[in-house]
Amino acid sequence: MEMTVTYDKYYLTENLFGKPYSELIYFFSKYPKKGKVLDLGCGQGRDVIPLARLGYSVTGIDNSKVGIKQMNLIADNENLGLTGKVADIFEFDNFAEYDFILLDSIFHFTKNDKKKETDFIKRIISKIKKECLLIFCIQDTGKKVKILNETIDFENKMKRLIDQKFEYIFEDSETGHKSITDYRMVVVEKLNH
Repeated sequence: MEMTVTYDKYYLTENLFGKPYSELIYFFSKYPKKGKVLDLGCGQGRDVIPLARLGYSVTGIDNSKVGIKQMNLIADNENLGLTGKVADIFEFDNFAEYDFILLDSIFHFTKNDKKKETDFIKRIISKIKKECLLIFCIQDTGKKVKILNETIDFENKMKRLIDQKFEYIFEDSETGHKSITDYRMVVVEKLNH
C-alpha cells in the first residue's frame, strides 16, 4: 500500500511556498566557492533551482513525487546541474560527498518530533566532511533557534559563520493573503572530522 504524501496534494499549486529567501540566495551568490549542494526537504525546488542557476551542482531530496517531478522538469528544460530524488530525508545518509547541506524550514522541534530532528542534525554533523557548510533556515519563533543552536554545539565541531534574522513575507496571489514570519538563517562550518 502506497502512503499518500500530504505535500503531493499541496504541490498541485506550483510555487506553493513562493520565492526563495533573498538572504539565502544572496549568501550563495556571494560565496567564493561553488560546489555540491544537498537540499533536504527541497519540495518543488524553491531553493535548489536558483542555486543550480548560480552554477552549483545540486541534489534535492523530498518525499513528494509531485514536487520532485515539477523540479526535475524545470531542471531538464533549463539544462541545470540539478537532480531531484524521491526519498525520506531522515533515511538519507550519504552526506560526505557534499560541500553544502541546506535545511530550509524542515525543523519545527515540536514535542513529538524534537528528538528525531535533533538526532538527525547530530548525525549530519558527524557524517559531513571538514569545511562542509550547514545552512539552516528556521522560523524564529518559540524556542526553535535555541534548540537548533544547542544541537549544533553538542560537540563543538562547528564554527558559526552567519546568524542572520530576517522576515519572510508570503503573499498568495490568488487570495491576496499576506503573512510575515520572523526567520533566522544560521550557517555553520565543520572544523574537523
